[in-house]
Amino acid sequence: MSLRAQVLNLVAGGVALTLAGTAGAVETIRPGYWSTTNTVTSPINQTKTENRCVTPKAIAKFTGCYINHHYACTCPRQSNAAGKIVFRGDCVDAKGRHVLIDGEGTYTATTLEMTATGHASMMGLSIPFSTHTDSHWLADTCPAGSPGSDGR
Repeated sequence: MSLRAQVLNLVAGGVALTLAGTAGAVETIRPGYWSTTNTVTSPINQTKTENRCVTPKAIAKFTGCYINHHYACTCPRQSNAAGKIVFRGDCVDAKGRHVLIDGEGTYTATTLEMTATGHASMMGLSIPFSTHTDSHWLADTCPAGSPGSDGR
């Protein structure tokens, strides 16, 4: 997998982690259809917007420091309370490549904003990255076949 693909997977997963991190908060995010814009500011500048279904089942699944299906993550520092999210951890893909991530953000029932930084290992090099996620709730129901509608 290319570095660019790894960073984009990490960014997309960061949204899942962030949405999940709010599950135990006083006011959780609202399940339903969400629009998310992810911006990678280093090492590659790229912005991607995706509309995604966030089911109650998916929120519960992601509370265990989940980035995406490519990585198994351990986040010893993770908290979410009073509309604030903080996390720090290490994620490893199937090939043993590590991604260290450190993030923080804020949320309400219908909005979420997060910034994350970290380092991905590639061919013995530590590649720094920086991302920003801005999400907002669109609707209670998700269009059939929309990303995430299967609970992932």
